This record gives sequence, structure tokens and C-alpha cells, in this order.
Amino acid sequence: MTNQLQLAWQLAARHHDGQRYSTPTKGDTVPYLTHLGAVLIEAEEALLHESGLDRELTLLCAILHDSLEDTELRPIDIEDHFGPAVLAGVKALTKDESLPTKREQMEDSLDRILAQPEECAVVKLCDRICNLVPPPAHWDDDKISAYRKEAQLILDRLGHTCPFLATRLAQKIAAYPAG
Repeated sequence: MTNQLQLAWQLAARHHDGQRYSTPTKGDTVPYLTHLGAVLIEAEEALLHESGLDRELTLLCAILHDSLEDTELRPIDIEDHFGPAVLAGVKALTKDESLPTKREQMEDSLDRILAQPEECAVVKLCDRICNLVPPPAHWDDDKISAYRKEAQLILDRLGHTCPFLATRLAQKIAAYPAG
């Protein structure tokens, strides 16, 4: 499994190369891999607290969760290297941007996540936990409020899959600005 995780990390590093992740400090960004590492760390912690989860599926999906949405990595590349279960998980974690609204995109993704093994829901919970840091300085109150509401939707729909992460996400939502 270590070889697969290292391969996934190398693919993510190559395909996310040059992408930056906003921080709460105006104008400050970090390499996108910082976000993927944070999601991976959160997933590792969840695996320590929740039994019965497939470690390899969870961690591979954590590393690759944004690869179809944000890079040129092709679905066939994921399937060839990691198999159909990882590809299905990453696809479920990928928003369908052909849908007209962010709400519809999120609802559709959550429906697809719920049709996958619980490990996919775990990754989505980890992703949102990691994203609920102080919002970027350029976000207005409406965007902050919408992001908080979306986090609550994720908790409401997926929280039952991992009580440990549900508690963590609820705490992050409570501490997040109302907008």
C-alpha cells in the first residue's frame, strides 16, 4: 500500500504543480499540496477513531480527491494506477460543473458520495474540515455565509458515516464566521 500512496502523492504533486491555496492573510497563498496533506492527515486521524474503514481507499481518495476537478489528470489514469473503486470515489468527490448552481453541484456530489463506500464520505468530511479555516480576506459576507451553510449541508448529509469527523466538522462550523 505504501507504494500506491507514494504514487498517488507523486501524481498529485505533478498535476497540482503551480496551483496555490488561499490563506486567511490577504495575498498569501501556499502550494496546493498543503491542502491535500491536510486532508490526508485528517483522514489518518479518522482511521484511528473509526473501525471498519478501508485504509487504502480512504487515503488514496484523500490524496486524489481534487485531481479530476482541478487538474488534467484523466479518469483512465486513476483507474489504471489505482483501480475502479478509487476512480469511482474520486469521481463522486468531483463536482459536476455542468449543473447550473453551486447548490445543485453539491447536492449531486453528495448523492454520488452516498452511493459509494463510506470512505468517500469520510474524505468529503475531511476536506470540509480542512477548508473551514478563517476565510480568505477577499470573501464577502455572502460568500462566507454560503460556505458555512454548505458545510452544514455536508454535515447533515454525511455526518452519520463517521461520528468522529461529524463532531470535528460541527465544531469547525460553530467556530466559523456567520458572514
